[in-house]
Amino acid sequence: MLNRLNGAQPYALGLFRFIIGLIFAVHGASTLFGLFGGREAEAGAWPGWYAALIQLVCGTLVALGLGTRVAAFLASGSMAYAYFKVHQPEALMPVGNGGEASALFCWAFLLLVFTGPGAVALDRLFGARTTRVTAEEPRREPATPVSV
Repeated sequence: MLNRLNGAQPYALGLFRFIIGLIFAVHGASTLFGLFGGREAEAGAWPGWYAALIQLVCGTLVALGLGTRVAAFLASGSMAYAYFKVHQPEALMPVGNGGEASALFCWAFLLLVFTGPGAVALDRLFGARTTRVTAEEPRREPATPVSV
């Protein structure tokens, strides 16, 4: 049973990455463009409009699995900023300050920074292509140290 679960882990991680990225991107789109019942932020307004732009771009990249670790790092940082600057001054715990979504997104994206994109991602496609090209190049022997 555990072997099956372990074998499915990269696919479950890929599905997790896709869903988290998609929800994040949709949240950004709702703020930037007023889609999905959201209220449109004024262009250039700090921090809401910039946060929404980060959400849309990083969420899309994470959902596609393209530059996953970098995009997830930026998304995690933006959610940490949102939590500590917007929510945490209201109350210490997320349940008391309305910051549950910010805290959960922050930790979910931080997890993706360390785990990578999972099995089905554009990062894997480009990574496999790069590995194949470098495998065809001749290997160089390491330089032998010269004793003095």
